[in-house]
Formats: sequence, C-alpha cells, structure tokens
Amino acid sequence: MFVFAAWSLLILFFCVVASYIAKRTRSSDFLVATFAALVVIANITAVKITTIAGFAVPAAVVAYSVTFLLTDMLSEFYSKREAHRAVWAGFYANVILVAVIAVAVHLPPAPFWQHQEAFETLFSLVPRIVLASMLAYLVSQHFDVIAFHFWKQKTGGKYLWLRNNASTMVSQFIDTALFITIAFYGIPNFPIVQMILGQYVVKLAIAALDTPFMYLSREIYRRGF
Repeated sequence: MFVFAAWSLLILFFCVVASYIAKRTRSSDFLVATFAALVVIANITAVKITTIAGFAVPAAVVAYSVTFLLTDMLSEFYSKREAHRAVWAGFYANVILVAVIAVAVHLPPAPFWQHQEAFETLFSLVPRIVLASMLAYLVSQHFDVIAFHFWKQKTGGKYLWLRNNASTMVSQFIDTALFITIAFYGIPNFPIVQMILGQYVVKLAIAALDTPFMYLSREIYRRGF
C-alpha cells in the first residue's frame, strides 16, 4: 500500500506542476499535453497486472485514473470545450500509439536481437481489447466532462469537492464496467464482476486522494504564485 500511495502522489504532483505551468504560460496546452501523456503511458503499462490491497489491477490504474482529475482541472479553470479537446487529443495519441506498436511488432528483428518473442508477448494488440479500451475511454471521459459541468451548474460553482468526486466516481465506474465487459465477456470462468468491483475500489481510492490536489491547483490558478 505504501508503494501504491507514493506512486499515486507522485503522479498527482506532476498534475499540480502542470497546472502551475499552465497558469504561468496562460495556456491550457500543458494540461492537455500531460493528459495525453498519461493516457499513452496507461496504455503501455496496462500490459502488466499487479495487486493493490489484494485486488488484481493493471499497472496503468493510477496513471489512467488521474486523467479524470486533469479533465476536471480543465473544466474548472478553462471550459468544457478545453476538457473535450483534451479527451480528443488523448484519443488521437492512443490511435498513434496503436498504429506505431502494430508496425513495431511486425518489423523483422535484427539477427543478434533475441527478444522478439518477449516483445510480441507484451505488445501484440488484441483487436477486442483495443476496441474495448477506445470505447470505454471515449464514453467515460466525455461523460466526466459533462457531469462535472452539470454539478457545477447545480451547485452554483460551490462545493468543488462534490463535482470533482461525483463526476469522477461515476465516470470511473462506466469506464471499468465497459472495458472489462467488452474485453472479456464470454470467456469461460472469467470473473467479470469481481474484476469490475476490484478495479473500481482502487479507482475510488485514487479519486478520493486527488481531491486535495484539485484544491491546491485551484489556489495556484487563482493566485498565480
């Protein structure tokens, strides 16, 4: 759990740094770039499965979960349009990643390079997994932006903690349920419900952990430091 907490705090720290640079440069581009980078990192690290508090989750769980904080930052500090722009930028970055990896896997290895089999094991793309990932990403991320602004209007701009957590927690469930169901439904004895619940519990912990960082970023944005 210590490694998980430290890992989460490190990535959240980078998000705060991104918000500071965005404020200093008077542009949302750095937040958008950080979002796209984390989306790509999540898709690369997802090939490893780890355990957190007894739950089996992909190593991408922290990097990807934090992307919802970034869209909330963009929504809060800039606009719904900027948040949607980040989502599409992340999607495009994913498309590039998939295309480049697909080519890299099929390039003939040099005669002296003995790791082609391991490389293929890690990076061979399963179409169903890619489809599940893309659909879950688009639906959940756009929902998060819409939900954040819904709660912002309902509360008159008050209770940042509420819209940050309410939008993220529902979006995370949508993402987890869609991905695991599309990717693994029909596989004999695959524990779909347990996998959804396990990953969702870990994502809820990350969502709760990111709230202070959202407030810190808002202070940076307001004061400029």
